[in-house]
Amino acid sequence: MEISKTQARHTVIASQGLNKESVSSEIINQLGYVQIDTLSVAERAHHHVFQTRNPKYAKADLDTLMHSKQVFEYWSHAAAYLPMADFRFSLIKKSSFVKGTSSHWFPKDKKISKYVLDRVNAEGPIQSKNFKDTRDKPGAWHDYKPAKIALEQLFMEGKLMIAERRSFQKVYDLTERVLPKGINTLAPSMDEYCEYLVTTTLKSQGIATLSEIGYLRKGIKPVLSKTVKRLLETGEVASISIEGDTQDYFALPNEIILEKLNKEVHILSPFDNLVIQRKRLQTIFDFVYQIECYVPEAKRKFGYYCLPVLYGDQFVARFDPKADRKTGIFTVKKIWFEVGFTPDDEFYFKFSEKLIQFALFCGCDKVIISLSSPDLYKKILTEALKR
Repeated sequence: MEISKTQARHTVIASQGLNKESVSSEIINQLGYVQIDTLSVAERAHHHVFQTRNPKYAKADLDTLMHSKQVFEYWSHAAAYLPMADFRFSLIKKSSFVKGTSSHWFPKDKKISKYVLDRVNAEGPIQSKNFKDTRDKPGAWHDYKPAKIALEQLFMEGKLMIAERRSFQKVYDLTERVLPKGINTLAPSMDEYCEYLVTTTLKSQGIATLSEIGYLRKGIKPVLSKTVKRLLETGEVASISIEGDTQDYFALPNEIILEKLNKEVHILSPFDNLVIQRKRLQTIFDFVYQIECYVPEAKRKFGYYCLPVLYGDQFVARFDPKADRKTGIFTVKKIWFEVGFTPDDEFYFKFSEKLIQFALFCGCDKVIISLSSPDLYKKILTEALKR
């Protein structure tokens, strides 16, 4: 089946849950994961992703999901919240850490690991701060004390889980004490795991190539390729091509969106599931994007933590924010509009509404726009915010 790029965009946006409001449990089940990030220039990524899809979302909602054991923390392509129903599929990566085929950032210390595990077993939920730093001289922020390294290693191996977070700090406990009763803990075969990757990716992304399905997962391409071929033969997956694109795409049958979507504005996190694969974003949406917090300041083009702006099925702008919660001021340090896009009254109204809504979510009650490119849009945006 060949579809237009517009139809491809509509399918992706709908699959990302951006064309409707959903509750938090529905959002994470649809997306498959929500990435965790510490940066809070505006709002932390995991909260931002939920708020984009549900304006009524409150940060306590995520704690509720954790306490009710509907989600758990582990590694997707990065640290993430995952649906608890998918727990068994995390066992593939955990097994690789136990076997040593995957390595942690630090070498394993069996003696310290045993000591840490024994303490968790005896004392219950515990934090890194509950262990003394046994080093003669503490290192840099990324140079963890031995007990913290052991906690993270045991977490990656699956012996410990995150029971909750307190002031964003992890609280560790034994896996068997965190898991809900009746959860499936049978490790999947590699065939099962690859089928899970295919179906969850296509459910959340609408359409995807083989490399996008296996994004940042090493050593699975041969099995993943066989899995896709089998699912094509059984009709559980359909082959898709996008007009003007030579890549082979796949989709779940009858999930292609052929009608138009409502033209809404969405302010996205740099770690949002829609934009996290930059090459895919450029191919399908013609939007070149990079988060520049990891780029030396002198080489930045758009600022430390630039947020993409989606309008309808196009990325039309990006802006560099700063939420000052002490003063209550949310500053758009600069907003850049994409070449070829001319804002209309509908955009000004909807963007202003979303910007105020997002500022309030970030703990601010006043919005200031400092600069825009082109410059002439600054005055119009400021007036729109006042209205």
